[in-house]
Amino acid sequence: MKIMNKKIKSTLAACLLGAVLLPLGAMAQEQPSAGTKAQQYLQRYEFANAAKVLEKIAAKKNAHTLDLEHLAESYLYLNNYDLAEKWYSQVVQRSDYQKESLLNYAEALKQNGKYREAKGQYEQYVSKFGAAPEVSLAIAGTDSAAIWMEKPTAHTLRNEANVNTERAEFSVTPTTSFGILYTAEPELTRTDRSGMTGESYLKVFSTKLDQNALEAGSVKQLNFNHARYHVGPIASDAKEEVLYVTRTHPGTDGERYRSYNKKVKRKNLELIIYRSVNGVWREEAFPYNNIKAYSLGHAALSADEKTLYYASDMPGGQGGVDIWYSELQSDGSWGKPINAGTTINSAGDEMFPTVNGDDFYYSSNGFAGMGGLDIFHAKGSRSNMSKPVNMRYPVNSAADDFAFVITTKGEREYAGYLSSNRVGGRGSDDIYSFGYVKPKIIILLEGVTINKKTRALLPGADVTIYSVGGQRLVGKVLSDGKAEFKVDAEENETYKISASKTGFSDDALSVGPIRATKDTIIKVTLALEPDEEKPPFVVGDRFVLENIFYDFDKHNIRPDAAKVLDELVATMKEHPTLKIELSSHTDSRGNDAYNKALSQRRAQAAVNYIVSHGISKDRLVAKGYGETRLVNRCSNGVKCSDDEHQANRRTEVEVLAY
Repeated sequence: MKIMNKKIKSTLAACLLGAVLLPLGAMAQEQPSAGTKAQQYLQRYEFANAAKVLEKIAAKKNAHTLDLEHLAESYLYLNNYDLAEKWYSQVVQRSDYQKESLLNYAEALKQNGKYREAKGQYEQYVSKFGAAPEVSLAIAGTDSAAIWMEKPTAHTLRNEANVNTERAEFSVTPTTSFGILYTAEPELTRTDRSGMTGESYLKVFSTKLDQNALEAGSVKQLNFNHARYHVGPIASDAKEEVLYVTRTHPGTDGERYRSYNKKVKRKNLELIIYRSVNGVWREEAFPYNNIKAYSLGHAALSADEKTLYYASDMPGGQGGVDIWYSELQSDGSWGKPINAGTTINSAGDEMFPTVNGDDFYYSSNGFAGMGGLDIFHAKGSRSNMSKPVNMRYPVNSAADDFAFVITTKGEREYAGYLSSNRVGGRGSDDIYSFGYVKPKIIILLEGVTINKKTRALLPGADVTIYSVGGQRLVGKVLSDGKAEFKVDAEENETYKISASKTGFSDDALSVGPIRATKDTIIKVTLALEPDEEKPPFVVGDRFVLENIFYDFDKHNIRPDAAKVLDELVATMKEHPTLKIELSSHTDSRGNDAYNKALSQRRAQAAVNYIVSHGISKDRLVAKGYGETRLVNRCSNGVKCSDDEHQANRRTEVEVLAY
């Protein structure tokens, strides 16, 4: 027997699909057998009651396969996946099981986090009964889940242990006037019990924060909580003067049908609007409720409060339960329901929508996921939504994950609450707080400067990087001996990069705005056009090699000097006809002859270094001038500052031929 079209855990089914069935009057009959009683419970979705009866039947040696299937399916709905797995493992060992049981067994394994075993059962289903779209989707989900668990997102989760119990707690709605609202099962009473879950009917509770953690809550004493059956979740407008409350219809209306000699009625969900008028809450039904035909609930308002989203299994959708919306009309009423479309709705179930700016969050079991309901994120509004993205682990788990709400949001972080019945919780559905800090993405701008005419590398170019958006100078660098440069960049920024070099026309380009979701290297090439009218080198030109330093009274090439000489090597490789004199100069302090000899050794050491890096020695002349070419007044006997003497201690290059 197929109980429902979609496999949704019992509390969620109670919350959205009604799940309250009541007898309308028994006909004269004999006391039903255990098997008949179990069937009656199943027809009324009373899985907790059905499981008690079916456990006794299953204990018998001659228990039928169908009874074991019903027992396993009841536990699947009750979110007791361990027992569901246990009984389905026995069912599939028999020869007469229904093919749906193999899928349900895989689902139980998946809910228990046994993805490899679940994939094996899905593949066995395909080999025995053929491929089906939903099975391919489930297999893809097992593969994705394994990858996502190996590489979790930056979300951190904490079970709100103060507010959670062994019963169900879910769907947080922060308010100023009423405290932090959530939906939960009160402590069990004798008369107020759901046959589906075996627990009390859902009500709206209120709590508050204590040292950033939720306190234990209590039932909120508002009119809507006096409803007979399930109440919640709840949504509010910004002023907290209008509340949108989901509840199981408490009246006598409902879909009637006959089951095992009894007339029963199914009570669907409806959306009730409460408006505060002069401090008095007035109740009105959402105009598109139709409790005789479908359920409607799980309201969420857009930021501008002109769009009301909700979940419903009304006709005309994409699958079981879809996301729908209504638009606010000029007279203040809500327009007719519009399906949010095939981008975010599927052949499965979509529910629990929430809105944060243009970020849309909801839960679905109709896309590849980790198991049960997964939380998805889309951008946009109404029927113009981007493709939904699975929020991955640890936001999602092998179990049902839903009611994702953001309460605080910054530029790089946000926090809020979600609900889940995952392993490790306190009981049924639990409320979890979460935080997220966007990981720092490393973005590098890497470039190379080249001769536009010859395409040869062009080292020694002056590169300037300017932030267009931030209107600031990011850096000025010199392309190195390999004609390369690199600087750090930032997300969402646009940069202008320019390069210049004597004898060449400048080149410039723009990069951005940069959109990056992971560490990124952006490579650019700046091509400088040679100036044909003025060659880059003219015979007789001299220029000083900056930052060529020697240790006192030494002539060996230090590492810092080697970097400058590497650039000169690159320049000479680019210009194979260039011949130079490399000269070393000292200040006037010390013996004249000694200074000249020291400068010659230093010049020769520099030339030897350049030759060792592939430049022909006949293109270089080493010349030590000592103190014979002072650039200022600081000759022998003249009192000068250290800076003035430093100006004379230099290494020069003179162009001999080009």
